[in-house]
Amino acid sequence: MRRTILWVIVGIVGLLLVIQLVPYGRAHENPPVTMEPAWDSPQTRELAVRACYDCHSNETVWPWYTNVAPVSWLAQRDVNVGRDVLNFSEWDKPQQKAEDAAEAVREGEMPPIYYTPLHSTARLSDQEKQALIAGLEATIGVSQGTESDD
Repeated sequence: MRRTILWVIVGIVGLLLVIQLVPYGRAHENPPVTMEPAWDSPQTRELAVRACYDCHSNETVWPWYTNVAPVSWLAQRDVNVGRDVLNFSEWDKPQQKAEDAAEAVREGEMPPIYYTPLHSTARLSDQEKQALIAGLEATIGVSQGTESDD
């Protein structure tokens, strides 16, 4: 039994070492910022930077663990998808989902629950969350399907 457990551990460690040879997820790029939104306030920008920018801008902070597979693969995929959906650094290009940003925060979809444990600055208090939602609505607008309380 011990020999089997030892071989399983050696196999797992070997597999983890071999997958480090796969280059995807370690070519982290932060393209230049071409244009940001005209933020309604510095506070909105600061909250967006804290909670959104790692995946939704060209100013991603790449911690050391984003260079270790398979985490590097997941991080690269999340950033690629995030930038495709909404990129605060390329406001001079069409941002088709921009008006959905406040609603995604309101509904708890953003930031994703798996993101905040390792990124404590992205954890927003209820007050900060409300300020971010209001700021995104003032900066970007409100989604067509969202009804206001007015």
